[in-house]
Amino acid sequence: MSRLSTLLGQRLRRDWLQLTLWIFGTLALAFAGLSGAANTYGTEQERTALLATVMANPVILLFRGLPSGPGEQAFIVFLLMPFLVMMPAFMSTFLAVRHTRGDEEAGRLEPVAATTAGRAVPTVATIVHGVLANVVLGVLVAAAFLAGGSPAEGSWLAGFTAACGGLTYLGVALLAAQLMRTSRGANSLAVWVLVVTYFIAGIGNALGTPSDDLTHMQSSWLTWLSPFGWAENTRAFDENLWWPAFLCLAAFVVLAGVALALQTVRDLGASIVPERRGRAAARATLSTPTALVTRLATGSTIGWMAGAFFAGALSTSLGAVVNEMGSDNPAVADMLKALSAEADLEQAVIVVFFTMVGLLAACAGVQTVARARQEEAHGTAEPVLATPVQRVRWLADYVVVGFIAIVLTCAAAFVGAWAGAANLDNGALTGDAFVAAWGQVIAASVFLVLTALVFAIAPRWTIPLGWTLVTAAIVFGLFGPLLGLPEWVTNLSPFSVAPVPSGSDVDLRGMWWLVLAVGVGAAASLTLMRRRELASAG
Repeated sequence: MSRLSTLLGQRLRRDWLQLTLWIFGTLALAFAGLSGAANTYGTEQERTALLATVMANPVILLFRGLPSGPGEQAFIVFLLMPFLVMMPAFMSTFLAVRHTRGDEEAGRLEPVAATTAGRAVPTVATIVHGVLANVVLGVLVAAAFLAGGSPAEGSWLAGFTAACGGLTYLGVALLAAQLMRTSRGANSLAVWVLVVTYFIAGIGNALGTPSDDLTHMQSSWLTWLSPFGWAENTRAFDENLWWPAFLCLAAFVVLAGVALALQTVRDLGASIVPERRGRAAARATLSTPTALVTRLATGSTIGWMAGAFFAGALSTSLGAVVNEMGSDNPAVADMLKALSAEADLEQAVIVVFFTMVGLLAACAGVQTVARARQEEAHGTAEPVLATPVQRVRWLADYVVVGFIAIVLTCAAAFVGAWAGAANLDNGALTGDAFVAAWGQVIAASVFLVLTALVFAIAPRWTIPLGWTLVTAAIVFGLFGPLLGLPEWVTNLSPFSVAPVPSGSDVDLRGMWWLVLAVGVGAAASLTLMRRRELASAG
């Protein structure tokens, strides 16, 4: 027990800041949702009209929860539940991989395993650590609903569901850490499982059966293949079903048990999925450091491009849906126009979807620069810098490749938008999509250079702070108008002040400030990198 408590204390000291940001970020989302949704959709008539529109156009359910009535709290859960599960899911994923495969890859697990703690106790400590983090998050989410005057049972069910959802993906990440050879591979596998199950739940909801009064949706069988679907089917503040949340808890127990079992049958440093054998000699295309960075970033960039293409296609193919939404519910029209400089509704939806594209592009850029930190921490940057390659050139390669990843991600979204507009025979939407795409290139580039600047100043904070900045910006930019946040708060996000189409013109908004920030950030990061010493992991 003393060994377990010691390792648990070490994890708490190591993670206290990251967990604080994730937990209070989720709590802030719950508080903002309670106040913002109540103000934006203040009457039951508005909520009923919106739900009727959702039933008629179920593709909207890809990005929302499961409708469970027009009641104020039930409607808020419909809007927020997927994200109240997604936040602890990401938190738990990174926590689990960091303390299992990450420590093993960095060589920190071997000295611990050589003590009387053995190999199992560190993993058990990670499990307890993840459980405690999710319990605290769930209690605070429940407290947020209670503080807003919501009924007690629904409030506790919402918090319990958020915690159980996070625990499910804690189990997924623990298993991924056993399957994959590197922490990068484990994180990628766990995040892809999260994204795929999110869309499975959305598709399952879209294929469901609406009630006669168009206020409830009975999800299809596909939804039950996803932990997000289980969480949404708890229907907090409506039916208050607890047993679907216990499915999340059961999945965690099974996944964590399998992960512990696999750890006992594999060698330290090995993995269940064998590492791919490399070539005896590198191709000529890997003869430069730029080509090496491009090779490292190619796989993830393709993944971000695929998601952007899908978002772009939806942005122009939902034109008829948008006009119906605006006519049925003026509150929806006002919310959409707030994101698009008072443009028409079709342009507004393009802006909303391309804000999501900007998020994906920012993730592509941040992930590319984060690889520089991973290469430095793992010691693989030293052989490159031992050659005539200067460290400024080395970082510049990551910044340039990250910018190319951003451009390609937004270009993929534009191609998707063009394909969607072609089916509607509406060329004007293609032009609007082009404007929104290059606007998001500028916005996403801000996060690229900010991450590079953090890498040059405080390298150990590169990964957590880079992703935290993106998460905070998307909450302000994408959900700010929905949650009723003040305009000045929403405008803190580069996504919110990027150039957008406005009628037949272009609203440049904060373009010049964004361009200035990108230029200054890039120059500062490269200048500071000139004299910085390499920082190892730890």
